[in-house]
Amino acid sequence: MATELLCLKNVHAHYGSSHVLHGVSFSLKQGELLALLGRNGAGKTTTMLTLSGLLAASDGEILLRGKRMDKLSPEAIARQGIRLVPQGRRVFANLSVQENLEVAAQRREIPAPWNLARVYDMFPQLKSRAKQRAGTLSGGEQQMLVIGRALMGNPDVLLLDEPSEGLAPLIVHEVNNSIRKLKNEGLSIILVEQNLQVAQDLADQLVVLNIGQVAFDGSSEEVVAEPELATRHLGIF
Repeated sequence: MATELLCLKNVHAHYGSSHVLHGVSFSLKQGELLALLGRNGAGKTTTMLTLSGLLAASDGEILLRGKRMDKLSPEAIARQGIRLVPQGRRVFANLSVQENLEVAAQRREIPAPWNLARVYDMFPQLKSRAKQRAGTLSGGEQQMLVIGRALMGNPDVLLLDEPSEGLAPLIVHEVNNSIRKLKNEGLSIILVEQNLQVAQDLADQLVVLNIGQVAFDGSSEEVVAEPELATRHLGIF
């Protein structure tokens, strides 16, 4: 049985005086993919920013293998093995593809460490553009690059915030296939996704947020058997 890797316990978060997360609790198991869903403004990106330390939790606990993460800096959290691929494909536009990857490299003791060769094997398009400036890549290639850049940090947990946003359907399919391969290799992933069908296809566990609170937390199989468990919180009919 998969063991608990990352745990949020009654996490609250604020933007100034605006209270966004209201006691969010859920757990990610080792080697599984958890899909985080919700309507716009539900708190999905805020949860990802809080997990990565870019937004400080105002209350509650975030634990990685039982060790508190919520009081650490973003840099320390990354060193502990949590890496965020943020929404919006933020490449270093003036650096080459290879420089974007190398700048994020971090040596960590994991079973199958990531390096340039492994990233290029996962994303062959990047290898052919290794010396090209990242800002000149297509949207899909930039998305592959930011995922590859996060992998160069050799994470235990990969946070993916809407990686398919704004991409053509064929590229979405390629990106989702890459995510599936990473999961099959045993990487633990939290994926923010708007498409329920994609989430069901990729995820072991689905968590639905509604106005900063967990409205549903269950297995993909439960939602396949009874879609209304999730759709009533997503505005899908």
